[in-house]
Amino acid sequence: MDILSTLFAQQSRKIGLIIPDVVISEKHSDVLEITEHPTENGAPVADHAYKRPAELTMEVGFSGGGSLLDLLDASSIGLSIGLSPRETYQSLLDLQASRVPFDVVTGKRIYSNMLIRVLDVTTDRASENVLMASLTLREVIISQTQTISVANKSDMTDGVSTSPVQNTGTKSVKSANESMLSKLSSYF
Repeated sequence: MDILSTLFAQQSRKIGLIIPDVVISEKHSDVLEITEHPTENGAPVADHAYKRPAELTMEVGFSGGGSLLDLLDASSIGLSIGLSPRETYQSLLDLQASRVPFDVVTGKRIYSNMLIRVLDVTTDRASENVLMASLTLREVIISQTQTISVANKSDMTDGVSTSPVQNTGTKSVKSANESMLSKLSSYF
């Protein structure tokens, strides 16, 4: 790669801060999980379906950190650009191991909060001096919680009626229509 192509290279795809030299393919997957049991007529269908995290599979390639000049191999004196395939592979492994969500820019979409779920690298005689990797990335759905402070029950004058709402399970209603036999048995 010569110096002019290095200076004017326009990279539109990124995996965190790592920019691949070539993207062979991108497979975008967005799945809506829908329950299999029947939904009552008129019920909101949104209660019976949820969106799974987005998943992206990319086949990418990284060059071997070539020389700045095409006519002379200047890498032996330290004038090379980019990382070696080993260093790039280690960068991808470090990004995966960090478990810190990052952004991914593709040709079709920008993803937020992604992690590398699968990192596949195959080396053969044609790819010995480059890094060819297949990455499966998955979105991490991040929720936000809120803590509410309430007064302690012992500090309240009427703790039962002013305490916070708690889930106490399902309650059944006692029927007001008692049978005649049960009324008679209570008298005796």
